[in-house]
Amino acid sequence: MQKMQKFVSLSAAFVCAAFVTLSGCKAKNEDAITIGGIFPLSGPVAVYGVECKNGIELAIEEINAQGGINGKKIALISEDDEGNPEKTVNAYKKLTTSDKVAIIIGSLTSGCTQAITSLAQTQKVLLVAPAATMASITDAGDYIFRACFIDPFQGTVGGIFAATDLGVKNAAILYDNGNDYSVGLKDNFITAFQQRGGVIVANESYITGDVDFNAQLTKIKMASPDVVYLPDYYSTVSLIAKQLRAQGINTPIIGADGWDGLTENAGDEVLNGFYSNHYAADSTDPKVVGFVRAFQKKYNSTPVSFAALGYDSLYMIRDAIVRANAVDSTGVRDALVQTNGSYVTGNLTFDERRNPIKSAVMVELVKGGDGKLTTVYKTTVNP
Repeated sequence: MQKMQKFVSLSAAFVCAAFVTLSGCKAKNEDAITIGGIFPLSGPVAVYGVECKNGIELAIEEINAQGGINGKKIALISEDDEGNPEKTVNAYKKLTTSDKVAIIIGSLTSGCTQAITSLAQTQKVLLVAPAATMASITDAGDYIFRACFIDPFQGTVGGIFAATDLGVKNAAILYDNGNDYSVGLKDNFITAFQQRGGVIVANESYITGDVDFNAQLTKIKMASPDVVYLPDYYSTVSLIAKQLRAQGINTPIIGADGWDGLTENAGDEVLNGFYSNHYAADSTDPKVVGFVRAFQKKYNSTPVSFAALGYDSLYMIRDAIVRANAVDSTGVRDALVQTNGSYVTGNLTFDERRNPIKSAVMVELVKGGDGKLTTVYKTTVNP
């Protein structure tokens, strides 16, 4: 009976978690700090959402095991938006109306996150986007932050790497002209590559949902590039890479953080592939080593960058709450601006638009000793 009473008491404490109001007023009770999460837990980019949620839950487990934040435990209420902006809005409304959270982590892709930034700003909901790299994400206002670097920097990193590290002169590009993420990366890759003497010999596009890229790849092959830039998400890149290699295009291929997930969803076609990322799992940095070890112990897999970004997002919020000694969205926002610390994805401060100032890494897709695809660190590019 005592065990049952204890269970009921704990359950009640969880259900009555301290929801904070939309306007940033006081918490409704003192038992917990409840944070909302919006992730693509199903659909074409589910790897991003599942990994990010796992990283956040690992951080929460660690923090709660140490007594929580100022004696309060953290609770996460997560919603699946399936990578669909309309469903992101529905998830946001559910979290803020029914669950009455005022701090949200999410969503993962730029288009989904963009769909809720104005709502969050108007309602003074603190929104931390772990991986939405489109430059305009934080334009909605001062309640919008992100944990990742932005597309202009990431596209530039790819262009620098191609021209400087790979030493190539002629590049071809194949991108999704209906995807802001893909277009932004393409534009900044071109600028950086051309500034270093590179020539774009082919610039081909497709539309979201296409599965046959052979017409574009035939044109690219005829242009004889030294490298092909593929700025898209892993599900599409794996299709393109198969068709690219089947056409006999054996050049290096380069991409961005959307490639995270290829190790579990592609094969030999992505070898000789490189992409910009937020961290390298094989880093010897003590924070990275500790995070990877804890993640592997809990989930029996090596965390991709979305897990690291989710983990860092939660710890940044934790640190801001500690500095603010408050859980209201306005107080946490004011403290979050002052972030200046070392996290798994690097040393981080915010610029005037609440975008992180931090480095990027380039990783290479290779086969590990077990014959499975993995990534290895190649180089770091600083802002």
